[in-house]
Amino acid sequence: MRNKSAANAHDATLDAIDRAILRELQADGRCSNLELAQRVHLSPSACLRRVKTLEDAGVIARYVALLNPRAIGKSGASFTIVNLESTAQARIEAFEQAVLDQPEILDCHYVAGSNDYLIRFSYRDAEDLERLHREVLMRLPGVARVNSMLVLRTVKKTTALPLE
Repeated sequence: MRNKSAANAHDATLDAIDRAILRELQADGRCSNLELAQRVHLSPSACLRRVKTLEDAGVIARYVALLNPRAIGKSGASFTIVNLESTAQARIEAFEQAVLDQPEILDCHYVAGSNDYLIRFSYRDAEDLERLHREVLMRLPGVARVNSMLVLRTVKKTTALPLE
């Protein structure tokens, strides 16, 4: 990897080895450095340097554990479109700050088109879904209306970004 500045991570030029390291870490972020080095055909010290460079450049943002929603009783998933009463800057800022303060909201995207935001959350059952709508979504500042789409079955879900 040529670019080592976190500020310029979006300009990073990844070589084939960097991409191989990233593919392996996206599949198994807990693999040991020795195992990773073997998978990408590097010495452990060279592999560790590469990973550290990718971390320092901001290409690797963080490491997390992905939970099984069913195992923790949150098997329902909803994608909810939110429209605000106004898109004045103060209203947007208040809404977005309130979203950041809500642990139930997993993702929130400001979107182009006829809608303002797309939110994702998980829920236990119908009562929990109703509670989330009533006590979380509808209490966010400036919300005019919400439209939820409930997931019946997930065909594909990945956290891995494609690497060219």
